[in-house]
Amino acid sequence: MPLQTARFTVAHEPWAEPLTRPAMGTEVDRHERISLTNRYVERRGIPVIPVSGELHYSRVPRAEWSERLRLMRSGGVTVVASYLIWNHHQPEAGVAPSFEGSLDAAAFVRTAADAGLDVVLRIGPWIHGETRNGGFPDWVQAAPVAHRTDDPAYLALVDDWFAALGAELAHLCGPTSNVIAIQLDNELYDQPGHLVTLKRMARRHGLVAPLYTATAWGGAELPDGEVLPLYGGYGDGFWVDADHAWDTTFREHFFFSHTWDDPGIGADLRTHPGIGRRPETPRLPSASFPAATCELGGGMATAYHRRPLLSGADVAAVAHNKIGNGSGWQGYYMYAGGLNPAPGLQESHASEYPNDLPEFDYDFHAPIGSAGQLGGGHAPLRRQHAFLAAFGERLAPMPSTLPAHHPTDVDDVSTLRWALRSDGESGWLFITWQQPHVPLGPVADVQFEIELADAAGSPLVLPSTPVTVEPGTIAHWPLHLEVGGVHLDWATASPLTVLHGADAAPTLVLVAEAGIPVELATSAELLGAFAADATTDAAGTEPVATSPAPGILLVDAASPHRIELAQGDGRLSVLVLPAASADRVWVLEANGAPRLVLCDDAVFEGDDGWLAVRAPGTPDVREYLPLLGRFEPLVVAAETPGSGRSPVAVGEPRPGAEPPSSFGERHGRASAPSRDDVARFGTAYPLTLPAPTGSRRTLEIEWAGDVARLEVDGVVVADRFWDGTPWTIGLDALAGPDAIGPDPQIVLRIVPLHPDAAVRLPEAAAARRALVDGPLLALDAVTVTDTALHVERP
Repeated sequence: MPLQTARFTVAHEPWAEPLTRPAMGTEVDRHERISLTNRYVERRGIPVIPVSGELHYSRVPRAEWSERLRLMRSGGVTVVASYLIWNHHQPEAGVAPSFEGSLDAAAFVRTAADAGLDVVLRIGPWIHGETRNGGFPDWVQAAPVAHRTDDPAYLALVDDWFAALGAELAHLCGPTSNVIAIQLDNELYDQPGHLVTLKRMARRHGLVAPLYTATAWGGAELPDGEVLPLYGGYGDGFWVDADHAWDTTFREHFFFSHTWDDPGIGADLRTHPGIGRRPETPRLPSASFPAATCELGGGMATAYHRRPLLSGADVAAVAHNKIGNGSGWQGYYMYAGGLNPAPGLQESHASEYPNDLPEFDYDFHAPIGSAGQLGGGHAPLRRQHAFLAAFGERLAPMPSTLPAHHPTDVDDVSTLRWALRSDGESGWLFITWQQPHVPLGPVADVQFEIELADAAGSPLVLPSTPVTVEPGTIAHWPLHLEVGGVHLDWATASPLTVLHGADAAPTLVLVAEAGIPVELATSAELLGAFAADATTDAAGTEPVATSPAPGILLVDAASPHRIELAQGDGRLSVLVLPAASADRVWVLEANGAPRLVLCDDAVFEGDDGWLAVRAPGTPDVREYLPLLGRFEPLVVAAETPGSGRSPVAVGEPRPGAEPPSSFGERHGRASAPSRDDVARFGTAYPLTLPAPTGSRRTLEIEWAGDVARLEVDGVVVADRFWDGTPWTIGLDALAGPDAIGPDPQIVLRIVPLHPDAAVRLPEAAAARRALVDGPLLALDAVTVTDTALHVERP
């Protein structure tokens, strides 16, 4: 039964402190575009909410950088962040760091600029990133120095590393650069003076940016005014024990809150207990800087002992809450996954870390996977990012207000979670009713009463009649929004973007919420209501809006519809998209004014400004044309061949020995099987791939078991820990372009999962495991997908 609730009320609370500007980026290291206030970031003096996404260039083949970055940009990311992983560049002492091929950091910065992206360089020297020694080369790890301190012997090692980075990157930094921030070290908790030292060293070698940052979670002590504190939020994580329930530090992020610190991130590498929800702290974590994040979980890595799996809705819920909480910078880790460039570079028990990670796999279930495929988080996140791009100038200066009646502990599954961001005259109502693991029920009789102190008239009450909020709802509704000279008191659908056409009224695009009627409260005159999809109504003349009460318009959201409004000299077209098509929506604006496109496949803008689509078959692409007021098919043509999906011939399996229940442990956490263990206990499946077509190829494996490895001519090139999801491998990326020759010997080895193995699986995988009495082993399907590149034709 739906949960019964009363009307939800909130009154806007203004900023408690005046607007100020820190010296960093204003008086020191000024930049022509980027600057800071204590409340928000500015781009050319205009408030913005940047969106940064992590991609590690050394974990992605250089040939794929451009498309991967452009796909990030089409997802609404405006800044790419990357670790510069020392042990990838300089594994041997006495040998100069390599910046060749996929290690060419300068080429990566330039490629990002070509894709329309700014850059955050996370230079370390210690970076964690699930890497061996946290990124230190073995010879640095073994050096007799006090690591991550101002020990002169340690600083001498770091100075050489920073000097090498400066030689590569200094000419790409400066007041006109797309390098807008530099992160110093990572997860350093008690060495504020050392961060200042690192900053001075970086600047001395020409690594200059308007912003210097440091991670602030875990109660980190940071040097006041020297670095922008950055926070994070993961919905689940691998770094707790296998038998540990869904931890409080993960669960907190599914609630609106003004507490920004997260004691859980990286807690397995320090002495810091997880704690429950705490009393609310002030809106901003620092009096000098806006609330900003660098590690909102775009997914989650998989450790051997614990294999969390978050849905796209889970990822979007955490991100949406941060916006409602007052975020001034949305930063994701990871946004694009990858592969370690060589064996033995991962965090592991062998390198004395508490977790065993795969040797190669760093897919992270990110919005863009390690093979360049779209993950579940891409669609819901790109809708949020389009909203921030269109309305960030209005939203960024607005403080967040929490209602007086809101959940006080993470076990509350009945109190609706919502928040307000407003300036006293207008604002946005944020609703997030989504979380993993613990089911939420529908909340009935929901109606909000919003008091905006500086707005004329009575408090806003919306919707016009109470509604039921279903689980999975992630919504941001406008309050006193004016576009094109037309005023909307409120709407019960989430704004996506605003389109502008020559000699046409602007088009406000709204996305409906599942199960919630789309209402617009306005005194504007309704000029007409029409179907907006040429495939369902070519004439586009069917009326689709009614007025159930004075000043209220109810718009049919079963399919795309538009209404035309007039208010005085103002004109506005409102396009309403159904909730069912929300995951097909793309807003592309890297090369000019926003374009609204519907497509199931991966869409991005090429360097020539035309749209490109990566798809295994002929993609269905439709663009909304404001002058016509409807979606029309977009003509695309294949530039590369592609045959779609083809089955892979699987030879006779060769079983291994019966696997043990354990391959060892460290500090109570199960160890992954070694290479020798996989060879001994794994079942070998010979694979024969179809002939290549010249297009991009991925190998897709549906399987069940414990650990799988892919071998090409006897060399392990990829691996995966089973979590119930298919394994997608970019064949073109395996150990270089010549890894798979004309007649390769390809073997897939799968170690069965023992019923007593101490590993924690996602719910669906655990359910499959429970159906088998003995070790679990299955190879359900193996296919190769050839994806062609389709480009827009005028």
